[in-house]
Amino acid sequence: MIEQPHPDRTAVAINVAVITVSDTRSPSTDKSGQLIQSLLQTSGHAVIAYAVIKDEPAQIQAQLQDLCSHADLDAVIFNGGTGIAPRDTTYDALEGLLEKQLPGFGELFRSLSFAEIGTRAIASRAVAGVYRSKLIFSIPGSTGAVKLATERLILPELAHLVQLLRS
Repeated sequence: MIEQPHPDRTAVAINVAVITVSDTRSPSTDKSGQLIQSLLQTSGHAVIAYAVIKDEPAQIQAQLQDLCSHADLDAVIFNGGTGIAPRDTTYDALEGLLEKQLPGFGELFRSLSFAEIGTRAIASRAVAGVYRSKLIFSIPGSTGAVKLATERLILPELAHLVQLLRS
């Protein structure tokens, strides 16, 4: 685990939605969505919504808008659909809705990915930002990418970023 320069003073449980974007997965075959949920819960956070949706921009946007209307939700983690294949539309659906972007998230994710998988990391369009005062992450759907993004970037900063949005 990477040491934080300014550790959070108290542990804060964050309410998170996990959304898998896939044309082929179902809740029973969604290893990546299950992994994100497990890592969040092990870290003391609550998964208050979970779904597997098709890689359709309108469906992705509708899911985000619906989730962000819930006052008890703090963050949404999307996984899948961040590559450049024709059916990879998650980035395109979300990027334009983000009111503030966190460019460092995608930059750090690709840097960490490069260290693990080499130059194929350039194909990732991982992104994070804010929509309707909720923290939004969009990461690739492979279990390796999910583990990397969640353990190395999302979990160390989740509570801090949400607390900034609440202030």
